[in-house]
Amino acid sequence: EELQAYIARARANNIIDQQVRALDVGRTNVDVGVVHRNRLDRPGDRSVAEHHQVSEVYHIIEGTATLVTGPDLVDARARPATNTAVRMLNGPGSDAASIRNGVEHHLKPGDVIVIPAGTGHWFTKIDDHITYLMIRLDPDKIVPLK
Repeated sequence: EELQAYIARARANNIIDQQVRALDVGRTNVDVGVVHRNRLDRPGDRSVAEHHQVSEVYHIIEGTATLVTGPDLVDARARPATNTAVRMLNGPGSDAASIRNGVEHHLKPGDVIVIPAGTGHWFTKIDDHITYLMIRLDPDKIVPLK
């Protein structure tokens, strides 16, 4: 019920990434979020993301998309420490123009993909929309608890 309420709020208010919980579970923090992205015919400029310390796990709830992953970022630039996503969601990282020799993943409901820290990830196409549960693994405990 709670996750469905977050999804409904995302759709109604065009919110992409919402942190639901961020918990200290001992040696690491585990963060749970809901992400909803609308149709994407081609990727935006500098839309590759990479997080230096936080790994992510996506569990696709609905929709389909193409996600490209890989470590070889083209024109990577550090995100400023003042960036809201850096401070509240996934810690220090970079954005980039593209990923050289990336691996393409065609995601659909029920799929799970693990994106280790330091790995670039980039939605290159979203067919209509995609909604997924996001689990962030934060071993350095840099994201605030919620």
